[in-house]
Amino acid sequence: MKTVHLVSLGCAKNLVDSEVMLGTLENDGYRVVPDPEEADLILVNTCGFIRPAVEEAVDEILRLAEVKSRHPGQLLVVAGCLVQRYGRELPAELPEVDLFVGTDGVPRIGELVRNLARDGRPVLELQPPRYLMDSRVPRRVSTPAFRSFLKITEGCSNRCTYCMIPAIRGDLRSRAIPDLVAEAAALEATGVRELTLIAQDLTAYGNDLGPATDLVALVEALLAGTSLPWLRLLYLYPATVPDELLRLMASSSRIVPYLDIPFQHVSDPVLARMHRRYRRRDLDELVDRIRHHLPHCALRTTLLVGFPGETPGDVDAIIASLQRWRLDHVGVFEYQDEEGSAASALDGKVADDEKAGRHALVMEAQAVISTEKQQQYVGRVEPVLVEGLSRESDLLLEGRTRFQAPDIDGCVYITAGTANPGEIVPVRITEAHPYDLVGEIVATAGGSGMAEDR
Repeated sequence: MKTVHLVSLGCAKNLVDSEVMLGTLENDGYRVVPDPEEADLILVNTCGFIRPAVEEAVDEILRLAEVKSRHPGQLLVVAGCLVQRYGRELPAELPEVDLFVGTDGVPRIGELVRNLARDGRPVLELQPPRYLMDSRVPRRVSTPAFRSFLKITEGCSNRCTYCMIPAIRGDLRSRAIPDLVAEAAALEATGVRELTLIAQDLTAYGNDLGPATDLVALVEALLAGTSLPWLRLLYLYPATVPDELLRLMASSSRIVPYLDIPFQHVSDPVLARMHRRYRRRDLDELVDRIRHHLPHCALRTTLLVGFPGETPGDVDAIIASLQRWRLDHVGVFEYQDEEGSAASALDGKVADDEKAGRHALVMEAQAVISTEKQQQYVGRVEPVLVEGLSRESDLLLEGRTRFQAPDIDGCVYITAGTANPGEIVPVRITEAHPYDLVGEIVATAGGSGMAEDR
């Protein structure tokens, strides 16, 4: 049997593409191996969204090219956003690679590798970004068996000035509701308990399909068509979060009370330069609306500091807003010019050392807020999805509450009680740290149970 080693870089949306390619290759007779030294085929699915991701991808490709140099006949294939963005330059820059595949080549990876093995010459497969997966494609889920991602759209039509996604992934393309329900049901049948809906802009779902298709209709269909206990929503656009969605979340315990809404900034002039369709007042109103409908909802956002034209006063406004909103989770990033983006041509550049200082200021302010927010859980009993043995110690279990998203937020270290990976068990929280919690499984008469707030 042929063997393949996969490295998937970047976001969860990219990971789904990797899983589709793995499923396709498995149908072609490949077996996945964890060691690249043992692989007939090394596949790297890259991110090309920002400069650090590009640098990470190139470093990983060069590392694996060294492995290939020790194994004559081994194939090295590079796919994904890096290829879609820089594809025509890459063959000359990375001659060690046998095949470059853009984002639209994902479902054809088996055919492309077969052709490569037959013809034996380097190939660039690059097409305009139009691909949209569906539930019929093979997919080998690489996350733990009890959780998975559901990619509901491809591309984006927002045209933020700092973002290259529309150029790399194309305009918004939404999958049909029946198709998404079919995939969700298939994932549930394999043991998935937590399904996370992902897209570049979740609330744009259905804008290209007509007024009867939107995020609320999709979530209602997923609730009706599956019995998944946890549905999670990531990456909602701040200007388009409807009250109808918040009311639906409040009415269903199966939609976890968690929203990831990238604000990017709070300064009106900076938001205008970013081409974001809202202002600080809109963000204040949004947070108030969410807290009205969902008082215990965990809120996560991302912020970009050092954008061209940003002033120290704009950073002070970020910190003041964070202190007012008291969000649960905040990611802060330093702006970097991206070749080809509209923002790269803006004046008012901020020096790198100044960006780093502003980043530190915002992170320090949020760390205080996060530490205080975490204390609200101490003494409460919360449902926790058990992930397995802790990465810190084999003596502990590790899991997540409804208020912690996989891979991006903290976790719960379980110091007492036993449970299997994938079980949702009641845990009494005994300690809180800036990002993580500590707790003990609560014994119940039936051996399991849901949590109660105290």
